[in-house]
Amino acid sequence: MRDTTAQRWVQRWDAQQERYIPDREERFRVVIDVVRAVVGAEAACVVDLGCGPGSLSARIARALPRAKVVGVDADPLLLGLGAANVGPRVTLVEADLTHPGWPERTGLTGPWDAAVSSTALHWLEPDALAALYRTLAERLRPGGVFVNADHLGLGQPTVDAIADTVRLARAARVGTDANEDWAQWWQALGEDEELAPLLDGRSARAVAHSGENGLTVSQHADLLRSAGFAEAAPVWQFGDDHVLVAVR
Repeated sequence: MRDTTAQRWVQRWDAQQERYIPDREERFRVVIDVVRAVVGAEAACVVDLGCGPGSLSARIARALPRAKVVGVDADPLLLGLGAANVGPRVTLVEADLTHPGWPERTGLTGPWDAAVSSTALHWLEPDALAALYRTLAERLRPGGVFVNADHLGLGQPTVDAIADTVRLARAARVGTDANEDWAQWWQALGEDEELAPLLDGRSARAVAHSGENGLTVSQHADLLRSAGFAEAAPVWQFGDDHVLVAVR
């Protein structure tokens, strides 16, 4: 696969994500601002959970020149696309976040300074998510942070419906509502013969998500505190889209 092919598909990935997250780039900047507030200009280890093709990983590496970034994902196809796109200071590794041995796959031996995630953990079952949060609390240094950017419900049906309407209205205003959607992206990807080896590898591993876990932002914060984080609360919100920060 040519690098130009991978870069083209990652650009299409970013565009289809913006259909659902019209302020995605601003949300990325908030995540980076939080990590920068904790690590400053020092060398740091940052782990990106469910990194996909490395969109957030690449942006963190560009913004924080002394950071070592490791992206973790179970999908070999997305990782294959990301490998041609993230740059030399990002390492992408294949691992299942529900497997207890996944942290060893990062190759990081010392405490982590930060862990981040973007639109990736909503598919984990609550028990698996709680176990992941406990693992993060064990791996992060005191004062380190976990930053989760995702659609997290508010726990109030009418307000949740209004939040969804607000997001859709924002997408219409900025013009991302007409972008290729998730299903269209995957269908088009499957028709690209140059990606056949990656598609075959993905099929052999039967990569699948189990759907939404339905947890609210408050429930995520409660799970994080129960896992060993000292504090957990959102620092940015647009509709049901949050950047949730937990401090170790």
